[in-house]
Amino acid sequence: MTKEKKNSIIDDLAVKIKKYPHFYLTDVSELNAEDTSALRRKCFENEIKLIVVKNTLLKIALENSEGNFEELYPLLEKPTSIMFSNIGNIPAKLIKEFRKRHDKPVLKAAFVEKEFYIGDEKLEILVRIKSKEELIADVIMLLQSPAKNVISALQSGSNILSGVVKTLAERE
Repeated sequence: MTKEKKNSIIDDLAVKIKKYPHFYLTDVSELNAEDTSALRRKCFENEIKLIVVKNTLLKIALENSEGNFEELYPLLEKPTSIMFSNIGNIPAKLIKEFRKRHDKPVLKAAFVEKEFYIGDEKLEILVRIKSKEELIADVIMLLQSPAKNVISALQSGSNILSGVVKTLAERE
């Protein structure tokens, strides 16, 4: 590979690291062509960018990026693929679902919500992390709940009040 090609790959990776707020480092080696194709298809369907990358080039790209990614450097051995996503938990959910039928991908690390998650055992934690949209929906639901209770109480109260008036009218 020529030096220009390597620099182009490093620059492209650095741009993606800056563009995407979340990325996962995984090991997808030993997947056959059919399984790799299925994984790539699932990534595409979930708007995840999957790139198999040389560890040395990824390390240089991380060094050139804004932020301190030193925690990830020791993990850059053996084959590495990187999953870029705009939503933090989607790659974790995809990995968990894909591993129901396969042994890979194995999670090496993830950079989600400006935090590092090192090791495959962190996959369950990453699956449960809520996205910004999910958190907003939860807040809206919590804000609506008291209003719905008040409206419900007022509506049921009108039925009770009309029943009392009807009973009083019938007594006379």
